Amino acid sequence: MAPPIQSAARPEVVSEQIPRRQPAWISLVTSSDHKQVGRMYVATSFFFAAIALTQLVLMRLQLIVPENTFIRPDVFDRLFTPYGVTALLLFALPLAFGLFSVVVPLQIGARGMALPRVHHLSYWLYLFGGLVIYLAFLYRPGEAGTVSLPPLAGEHFLPGHGNDAWIVGVGITLIGFVLFSVNMIATLRGSRAPGMVWRRTPLFSWSAGVVSWTLLLVSPVMIAALTMLMIDRHYDGIFFDPNLGGSPVLYEHLSSIFLAGAYISVVIAAMGAISEILPTFSRQPQFGHGTVAASMAALAPLAVLAWMQNMVAAAIPVGFLYFAMLMALLAAVPAGLVLFNWLGTLSGGALRRGAPLTFALGAIFLTYTGLVGEMVQSIPPVGWQLGNTATAWGDTHAALIGAGVFGGFAALHYWFPKLCGRRMGDQLAGMSFWALFVGAIVMIVPMQMAGLEGMPVDVFKFYEDSGLDALNLIATIGSVIFAIGFLLTMINAAISYNKGVEVGPDPWHGSTLEWFTPSPPPVHNFDLVPDVRSTEPLNDIREAIRSRETRWTPPPARVAEPEATPVAAAGAAEAEDAEAPGSEDEGDGPVA
Repeated sequence: MAPPIQSAARPEVVSEQIPRRQPAWISLVTSSDHKQVGRMYVATSFFFAAIALTQLVLMRLQLIVPENTFIRPDVFDRLFTPYGVTALLLFALPLAFGLFSVVVPLQIGARGMALPRVHHLSYWLYLFGGLVIYLAFLYRPGEAGTVSLPPLAGEHFLPGHGNDAWIVGVGITLIGFVLFSVNMIATLRGSRAPGMVWRRTPLFSWSAGVVSWTLLLVSPVMIAALTMLMIDRHYDGIFFDPNLGGSPVLYEHLSSIFLAGAYISVVIAAMGAISEILPTFSRQPQFGHGTVAASMAALAPLAVLAWMQNMVAAAIPVGFLYFAMLMALLAAVPAGLVLFNWLGTLSGGALRRGAPLTFALGAIFLTYTGLVGEMVQSIPPVGWQLGNTATAWGDTHAALIGAGVFGGFAALHYWFPKLCGRRMGDQLAGMSFWALFVGAIVMIVPMQMAGLEGMPVDVFKFYEDSGLDALNLIATIGSVIFAIGFLLTMINAAISYNKGVEVGPDPWHGSTLEWFTPSPPPVHNFDLVPDVRSTEPLNDIREAIRSRETRWTPPPARVAEPEATPVAAAGAAEAEDAEAPGSEDEGDGPVA
């Protein structure tokens, strides 16, 4: 007889080999977690920012004295050509993308990005594209300017593969931007928490949607222009060859459309961050939440439609310039409404000091200074006088430094706890702010004044009898101070990432859902996604907790008293019962 089969008392899990833990850097570069990808975006943007700062300082050192020979003319052009792309496409926008990646899913109550692998791929395309741009220095680097304008960018003027590397690198980077935009739009449309309708969406997440739609529309325009330029260079194309019926002005139109979209995207991203910081530090809700959201949505298309405002030297009908002027003046309306609502948020509030608020106020001042200058130059008679001068350089840098640097650093200081669970150092933050602010003013204002004196933009040298010696010297000193301030912020971020003061989930007492999660948040973000009932869901949660702590005792139940029956009515009822046929007594007796 076979022995009985004995079963285990409980299920057992047997592991023959414990999986080895991956090194941290492998987990970082292979993870599709939106927070990890956001950290890589931020770190890489700082890497490219260091390169752009080096180029800026070297170009300013060349202009420190008249007729300087510190840098050769061809080297100056090779520094200038990738500078604009690096500052705008490889630093300012990716810094915003990194913060969008970390914060937006947390703000809208999502478990992650809608398309995590696409999100991951967008980062690697951005990084690879940036590296390809600088592979041009292995050949003869491009010397065709910020957007590589033809015919100077043609094969006849720039033979070799240096300019090809610039074209391919920018194209790959823009493909990454398109993928990021598609992913962000899908996340905002399909992953919001229950009850978070569009009118309750936090303004930073709203700005992420506006930026994504803008870049999704303008990036393919630049990709098409670069494709046509590459065909002209190597495959006998005639798109931009005026001798064969092409038009170099067409490339200028296409690149200006993209630059206008990228420029306003940096500004709108900064507006979204400032609109979250000011209510938190003024301890009151955002004044005109819906107005600010609508203004950002209106600002983007109006700014893009004003792309011709900087084409004052192009061979286009003057009617187009007046159309661009009209769009620029109309764009001033939503920009002014945003500023008005910010002032309404600050007025009457109990302001708290903090690095995010300080950088936000600096961003407001510099950004609107630059925007006002851009608006004035959109008027054709003014543009004919000041276009392509150092004044235009100063206005553009004021807006982009205000939005990209000060606005980006305000957001970085504000959401740094969600990156690593720690705060950035206040002392270094204060030192870096004042160095950046003083450096920016000292660098930009003399350039604006030099433009009024007739100094052309992006020149290799100036002459001693031009009267521009002091202005260029002061601007160069300002660029060095600005670079020191930027370096202090990078050092502060690097030190604070591992050694900063640890903080809890909500160090700033914010009102949006990212402060409902731990710092840093877990992979899944939320253990329980709350219902959203207003634009300040975390304040609603706090109020619910406070009301729950106050125990509510229901009032005692009231016992209903029986109604008194009149005597006459009672007697009549008894008589009716007695006379009624089929009564109980009648039924029990014998039938007659």
